[in-house]
Amino acid sequence: MEAIIKTGGHQYRIKSGDVIKVQKLTGKIGDKVHFKNVLMLKDGKTVKLGTPEIENVSVEGIITEQGKSKKIIVFFYRNKTRNRKKNGHRQPYTMVKINKILNEVNKNG
Repeated sequence: MEAIIKTGGHQYRIKSGDVIKVQKLTGKIGDKVHFKNVLMLKDGKTVKLGTPEIENVSVEGIITEQGKSKKIIVFFYRNKTRNRKKNGHRQPYTMVKINKILNEVNKNG
């Protein structure tokens, strides 16, 4: 079973057992997270598309790591005026291991 979820303004194609790197989520290592914005669900033969998301479907995962990405340099420069500004930025991220894709429609019906 595959799904496409949306979190932090990005979309991710996932399967059960995948490890994905998403924008920072609140929680500690070992906490469970649920993604309710499922845009597409594919299970073998059928494909369900949401408008914009599918109801009664969610994805469950566990936080495996909290961290910061490599530093990028942001350099502002204005020609012939001696204006220079150098900043660095490290984007925080969360690594999530996908446990299962929950489809409540199939359980109840």
